[in-house]
Amino acid sequence: MSLELIVAGALLVALTAYLLTGGADYGAGVWYLFARGERAGAHRALIDQALAPIWEANHVWLIFVLVLLFTAFPPAFTAIMTRLHIPLTLLLIGIVTRGASFAFHHSDVPFGPLHAQWERLFSLASLLTPFCLGIVIGTIAGGLPAQSGGFSVTFISPWLQIFPFLVGLLTVALVSYVAAAYLIIEAANERLKKDFRWRAIAAGLAVSFLEETVFLASYSGAPILWGALTSTEWGAAVQFGTAAAGLAAIVCLWHNRFRWARFCVVAHVTLLIWAWAFAQFPYLVPPHLTIYTAAAPTQTLRWLLLALCIGALLLFPSLYYLFRIFKQRAMFTHHDPPPRGE
Repeated sequence: MSLELIVAGALLVALTAYLLTGGADYGAGVWYLFARGERAGAHRALIDQALAPIWEANHVWLIFVLVLLFTAFPPAFTAIMTRLHIPLTLLLIGIVTRGASFAFHHSDVPFGPLHAQWERLFSLASLLTPFCLGIVIGTIAGGLPAQSGGFSVTFISPWLQIFPFLVGLLTVALVSYVAAAYLIIEAANERLKKDFRWRAIAAGLAVSFLEETVFLASYSGAPILWGALTSTEWGAAVQFGTAAAGLAAIVCLWHNRFRWARFCVVAHVTLLIWAWAFAQFPYLVPPHLTIYTAAAPTQTLRWLLLALCIGALLLFPSLYYLFRIFKQRAMFTHHDPPPRGE
């Protein structure tokens, strides 16, 4: 296997990890926005408890993706950061605003005049960020032709299309789906479990609808994806696999098999991300930049892989230790303890 493929594989794994961890944090913020009714305070308290110890650590995967792309595939990094600087700037604003508002929300007086404003800002930023991330992914999937024309044609038209916006909506639904599945496990209260069970089912149905909508829209919006998913055996297989994982997740949620449901949700989201990546292969930025034409020199890739191996020896034990301390029940027990009433 070539060095380019190994690094591209690491890039895909890191992006998947970010959507399953940091993405779930965004999804929790989306549910923060929709917390209503007599248990709204309990919903927000559960989300705060789930996010507080780990939300900063989950962003390590985004840093990992950016560093890998910048170092291993500099022409692709340049094309993405230049042509998509507007949605990427909004993405960055969302990340910073979300983190700052979450920190201020925890440091503020609970009944102070700004407390509700911090909560609202946190929720809106949690909605904006995955939407912008989806727009970037959808625009890349649709292709970035060589620059031609003025500012609007070069920097606005590529992402101001129906297909990227549909992918943005799908990304919001995906992170909400993952977050709800995780929060069911986090909840020790029976009523909260039921609340997030219904939210997970609703988000799962929304994901199923949106992924079919995005698939149909790819006919004109991302023809490379459409061709790979409709004209190859593996494309049919991956569509069957994602549908099966989504159906299994809904069935497990319906029958209160929450840990199996979480596994199926993770499998569903992972298959969706990997289907996009493999359908686009070997392109990093269609229709011109492939993994091979955008790769850095061989010597750079070798040193990068060495640095990744050394970094992994520090990163993975640290993350395991963090989650072992703060997510003992949610991550490392096989059965839920008996739920407590209100």
